[in-house]
Amino acid sequence: MTELLRKPAGQAGKVHDITPESAGWSYVGFSLHRLAPGERAAASTGAREAILVLVEGRAEITADEREMGELGGRMDVFERTPPHCVYVPDGADWSARATSEATLAVCSAPGAGGHPAQVIGPAGIHPVVRGKGANTRHIHAIAMEERDVADSLLVTEVFTPDGNWSSYPPHRHDEDSYPEITYLEETYYHRLNPPQGFGFQRVFTVDRSLDVSMAVENHDVVLVPRGHHPCGVPYGYEMYYLNVMAGPLRKWRFRNHPDHDWIFQRDKD
Repeated sequence: MTELLRKPAGQAGKVHDITPESAGWSYVGFSLHRLAPGERAAASTGAREAILVLVEGRAEITADEREMGELGGRMDVFERTPPHCVYVPDGADWSARATSEATLAVCSAPGAGGHPAQVIGPAGIHPVVRGKGANTRHIHAIAMEERDVADSLLVTEVFTPDGNWSSYPPHRHDEDSYPEITYLEETYYHRLNPPQGFGFQRVFTVDRSLDVSMAVENHDVVLVPRGHHPCGVPYGYEMYYLNVMAGPLRKWRFRNHPDHDWIFQRDKD
């Protein structure tokens, strides 16, 4: 296992707890709670904002002293319906009490007090199909820049059909040079269907100073500190991932790998 590949710490409770300190970067945090009915997760955001994503199941959620009610309904992530999500500003408390078996992702980044606690999904999340052929994937843009719902966070879900590639052609967003490219750290939370499946992800730079290829399994998280980061899934298995990105500017601008940009140029029309 490499330092970019994080395995879950068990099958219940808080199974991931990735902080900027543990990742060795400055912006993105990600944690994952797998809750039984009646179990509770809670935290204070401090100087960070958070987006709570009910990956699966239902929970009663409170954020910044506001009761959001019982949210959820997607009992299996591979139903592909848009998820229920809650934005929590910096300087606030949140809690979630599971009313069914539930998987709760907590995406975090520095906050600036610019947005109130609110439910931000499923309303406003519109499924989009991207790519062609074996590069087709299905997108739920939970909190990308076209939605003014966060100070720093960019969050999206991607479903990759069996035998397909995703985050492809390989691209990077590791320079702070807007509008050409932005610096964004990123995590990938992976799921496979059926769950015993596996996929692959490669994180690499053009000069190969970073070049790591990983087999990813159900509930694994991959860190992308820099470089290109395509992933794929074998025939017979479907891949889901939840992306969390953040950096100094809430804009997603990337550059394709120069050797593989011809695929993007060919397919963009």
